[in-house]
Amino acid sequence: MILAIDVAYTDNSAQVAGVVFESWASSVVLNHYLITIKPIADYESGQFYKRELPCILTLLDLVQEPIDMIVIDGYVYLGAEQTAGLGQHLYAALVDKIPVIGVAKNEFRGTPKEFEILRGQSVKPLYVSAIGIQLAQAKHNVQSMYGKYRIPELLKQVDHLSRTTQK
Repeated sequence: MILAIDVAYTDNSAQVAGVVFESWASSVVLNHYLITIKPIADYESGQFYKRELPCILTLLDLVQEPIDMIVIDGYVYLGAEQTAGLGQHLYAALVDKIPVIGVAKNEFRGTPKEFEILRGQSVKPLYVSAIGIQLAQAKHNVQSMYGKYRIPELLKQVDHLSRTTQK
């Protein structure tokens, strides 16, 4: 099973969403998770993982399915220096047991061209980085995800879910 995770923030809380699906070509979510976390850590420039990682780990505690791969909205490695991004910190927190693929919509300064993929008719790339899986395979996986547009459909769904107000 694959778990895609996204986090949306307000001033003092985070809403964390996860969708579980069976394969890269899946068009159907098998299960979803949604949790609000309050309070959250303050944003620290260059240390974003300190704010988002605890949120993701809290959501992972809820997941009941056996997860073989995690997709995050963000980077595993940052810039040309390949410094640790959110994905690398998540992988370490999971004791290197579940591969993590980062899919970012915006370029981080210095991101190598090898991280870029184009989907659909878009001329604007997505930026794919990975740990625990070869980059070429991670890019292929994201490329093969369901949906004909730049952003795969299930990644759009988890983004939307993270922005939905819980009742």
